Amino acid sequence: MLRIAVPNKGSLSGPAADMLHEAGYQQRRESKELRIVDPVNEVEFFYLRPRDIAIYVSSGRLDIGITGRDLLIDSGADAEAILPLGFARSTFRFAAKPGQASSIEDLKGKTVATSYEGIVARHLADNGIDASVVHLDGAVETAIELGVAEVIADVVETGTSLRNAGLEVFGEPIMQSEAIVIRRTGASTDEAAEPKVQQFLRRLQGVLVARTYVMMDYDCRVEQLENAVALTPGLESPTVSPLHNEGWVAVRAMVPAKEAQRIMDDLYEIGARAILTTAIHACRL
Repeated sequence: MLRIAVPNKGSLSGPAADMLHEAGYQQRRESKELRIVDPVNEVEFFYLRPRDIAIYVSSGRLDIGITGRDLLIDSGADAEAILPLGFARSTFRFAAKPGQASSIEDLKGKTVATSYEGIVARHLADNGIDASVVHLDGAVETAIELGVAEVIADVVETGTSLRNAGLEVFGEPIMQSEAIVIRRTGASTDEAAEPKVQQFLRRLQGVLVARTYVMMDYDCRVEQLENAVALTPGLESPTVSPLHNEGWVAVRAMVPAKEAQRIMDDLYEIGARAILTTAIHACRL
């Protein structure tokens, strides 16, 4: 069986389980379950702490795992990202009291508090900055107030918690993170050798496409077909079928979901009618 590590809690857990369910895999019913077997798909899921997943995968005990890019880099594990999943996006940045620092150069000789020691230490080293790094498990915003550090490095979403602590971000982002599928560095990527891994990736890619696109159907006059197709080129090309009424055709194409309403407006303006969109629940490209 394919052995897959899944986050057991936190911001990665729910979206990961939802994506796996959409991909046709059985998921646990109780949060206390640490392992389940999906015999139909020949997969065994292990629910682990997100910070530990890269370590388990790099050991070779588990074939692949879902974790955050930040957690993978911070772990220093011998594993690599093979598929971005598009959820749990975040930005990792430095922050300090206003006026204390404006760039990474201002960190020389200072102490930085963070829950991601591996990321910060590597980033400082890559930029030739000699600074101390203090590891904290959480609530790093208070480190400056309590005198533990002059600067913090943390995940920034809205920045509200930093502002409430009297801090402001500065310099360029340290990194951008999101949920990813990982595997041990150097593991085989040959589809013939590991068909289950490739099937798993195809299913998740299908979910990503289904979430990104909708199917659009409409009728238009033949003389407007080229203009209509320019608005809805599809992935390869749209499907065009003649209608019973002479001079009309039916068109079907996949379009980006976030642009669907604008495309419908543009199609209507050139004379298209019976314009419909339907959700895509699964696909293979």
